[in-house]
Parts: sequence; structure tokens; C-alpha cells
Amino acid sequence: MRDIIESALLSAKRAGATYADVRILEREVEEISTKNGSVDALKRSFTKGLGVRVIANGAWGFASSFRLTTDEAEKVAEEAVLIAKASSLTKIEDVSLAEVEIFQDTVHQKVEIDPFSVPISEKISVLLESDKIMNIPGVIVRKGNMYFSKEWKTFASTEGAYIEQERIVSGAGISAIATNGKELQIRSYPSSFGGDYQRKGFELVKSADFLKNAERVAKEAVALLSAKPCPSGIMDIVLGGSQLALQVHESAGHPTELDRVLGEEASFAGMSFLMPDKLGKFRYGSDIVNITADATISEALGGFAYDDEGVKAKRIYLVKNGIFVGYLNSRETAKKLKLEPMGAMRAQSWNFMPIIRMTSINLEPGDKTLDELIAGVDRGIYMDTNKSWSIDQNRLNFQFGTEIGWEIKNGKIQDMVKNPTYTGITYEFWRSCDGIANKDFWHVWGVPNCGKGEPQQVMQVSHGVSPARFRNVKVGVLR
Repeated sequence: MRDIIESALLSAKRAGATYADVRILEREVEEISTKNGSVDALKRSFTKGLGVRVIANGAWGFASSFRLTTDEAEKVAEEAVLIAKASSLTKIEDVSLAEVEIFQDTVHQKVEIDPFSVPISEKISVLLESDKIMNIPGVIVRKGNMYFSKEWKTFASTEGAYIEQERIVSGAGISAIATNGKELQIRSYPSSFGGDYQRKGFELVKSADFLKNAERVAKEAVALLSAKPCPSGIMDIVLGGSQLALQVHESAGHPTELDRVLGEEASFAGMSFLMPDKLGKFRYGSDIVNITADATISEALGGFAYDDEGVKAKRIYLVKNGIFVGYLNSRETAKKLKLEPMGAMRAQSWNFMPIIRMTSINLEPGDKTLDELIAGVDRGIYMDTNKSWSIDQNRLNFQFGTEIGWEIKNGKIQDMVKNPTYTGITYEFWRSCDGIANKDFWHVWGVPNCGKGEPQQVMQVSHGVSPARFRNVKVGVLR
């Protein structure tokens, strides 16, 4: 690989690049899904290639290829420079990068059980046994899935960086859909939309204990059919970790991406209300709200050793004691606002240019237990597991729906309710947070499918959260 990388970097410099970097990626993926007692899909894929990013005449250029040879690397580098020079004809200003420490490093990932060493038959057996347990009257669709990936990525730059890092990911989930002929209800475990994902081996699947949870999942789906509708009104809510993870994702992760703020990301997934004049001044949440971007968490799906600019993983505050204090940035955007690069540039694969992406965006734990959060509610709803979401282009006005909820009356959990929803304005909602569960309840939820960019890139991110309480929230449909 070194010969290929050196050929690309030297060719880029000869062609006129003032900066160049190369990423070579090899990735293997295995996906298994089951449905109603049968294997629904079994996929195994492998990809490898290189991408070359350059600055020439003050503009960016990028090109890629699946052919890993020295000749091809030279051609790709020359093409990237030509693209940069063409782009420079319409540039507004020269690209300038903030300085960073340069690293040479090799990073391996330790897992307890290599997921690719586990027979496919064993993986399928776990899903089909769970499926069998969920096969109860009223349940019409039973699903299960597993995902495993292993990759080796090499990054090098004309500044002298040379970084190799390994990444192993496992994910799994089950769900049951029930009907009474009039409506459908779904319950998922351990989370919706595919389950939970972490940088772990097959031990993640074992720890999830699907056989132990499958019956509860199915029974709750059926029970929701006869549950009473979620009440409407202004009331307190307690959000479980799975739902709160998506709340953080949509109303804290995306609006702190600095490319949105600077207008570089708008047409696909919106902009942001967190303009630079708010940095260090704006009250985003209550005093107990502390939100971090932390790529150093060992198991976090949004974690890594170095980003795709060679910036070492860091933990920074985005919101500290309720005040908005930080952005997710790149070397280029950090330079524009005179900030320190924090390592948030990543690309979906070798044939994409890196863009600003969430790392692990976390609501730091508080000092309560879940029982204490609920005990502090006279009238409200406990909601968990996301079912639907919507948020406006500036990441302000949102509405979320969850799979399940329970009424809270006089500090006690009461009846199950179906189709719970809540709505709010981002900063008003976070300012109403007056209780967060402690670290014993804290879990890092993996989100494997965050979409952003044109052309769209799908990225793996994560969110560490504990359940939290919010006061005077709009619940249900208000007339």
C-alpha cells in the first residue's frame, strides 16, 4: 500500500497540488435478515479502493478508483488536481486548513468474538429461535436482522501523516408487528429500525439476549392494540434512552454541524439555527444539560481513532451547563471561525469525499434514578423507542412519535398508551429538562444509517444517553 500511496501523493504534487491526502479502504460486510420463520436475505459483500483529495489553485478536487495499482493511483491523483483547477474558476475564496498535529500510527480494534468467525448457521439460529418465540396470536409479522462489518483503512497526506486503523462493527435487532384488523402496532428490541449497533464483536448479540426478550416484544405489540390512545395536552414526559438518542441526534447533533451553519449543507437535510453569534452565549438547555461529541468511547459506533483528515479523536463539549459552546467541524471550517479542529470529517467509503459527520453525540448522565424521574411527575407520559420523526429545516420545530408509552399519575407508572407523540421547539424543549438519570442507566446507542450530503452519504454515528425528564411538553394532538 505504501507504494500506491506514495505514487498518488507525488503525482498530485507534480500536477500542482499544494495539499493532498489519500484514503485506501477495504471493507467486508455480512447481513442476515429473517421474516416469519424463514431467512429473508443473506448478503456478503466486499469493497476496496482509494480516494485522493487535493487542493490546487485554492480549490478542492477529488477522484477515486477501485484499482489499487501505482499507475492507477497516479492517474487518480492527476484527475483530482484537474478537477480542483476547474473548480477554482468559480471559487469565492481559497481553501485554507487549520494546522493539526501530524500522526503516524496503527490502530487495531480488540473484540471478544470475531463476528466473521461465528458460523452463519449459529447467527441464523438465534434469529429463527427469537422468531418462533414471537409467533403468538395477533402477531402477523416477525422480523430479525444482524449486521457485521470489518474494515481496514489507511490515510496518508503530503503533510506526513500515515495512519492505519481497523474497525469492527456488529448490530442486531428483532421486531413484532401485530394487528386486530383495524390497526397495526409494532414493538422492537433493543431499539427500532434495526436494533442496536456498536464497535464490538459477536458478544454484542450474546449480551442482547434476544431469546429472553422476544416474548415480551410480541406481547407488548399485541397489548398496544387494546391500549388506550395517548392523551393530549401540556404535561411532563420522561423519555427512555432509545427515544432520547434520536432526540439528541436530530436536535443536537445535526444543528451543531458547522457546514450547515456556513451554508454548505442545506438542500438535502436542512440548515441550523445555531449561528456563530450564538457560540458561547446562547442558552440551549437547562443548567443540567451537557452534550458532548466524543469519538474516544471504545464501543461507540460514532467513535474512531482518527477521522478522515487524520485528526485524532477527541471529546469536546457542544453544550456545557446549558450553554451552546462548540461545533462539529473540519480543518477548513475550523479555520474560518478560528476554532480548533475536533475530528468530525468522515466519508461513507473510498469513493466519497469526507464531509462533517456526527461522532458520538452524548447527553452526559445526571444524578437521578429512573424511579426518581417518574416519582417527580404528577401527570405525564413515559415514552420509549422511536416510531416517527419530523424536524424543520433549521432544526427547531420538531415532532416525534414512539412505539409505546405509559401514563404517569402521582409519581407512579399506570396504564400503557399507544401512539404517543410529542412536539416542541428545540431550545425550549432542552431548557425544560430538569432531571437526567445517572450513569447506571447510560447507554451508547448506535445509529447505522444517518443520511447527509449530495450525493447522499450514509454514516454510522451514536448517542450516549440516560432517560431524562422534561416539563410542560405538548403531548398528542392539540386542537
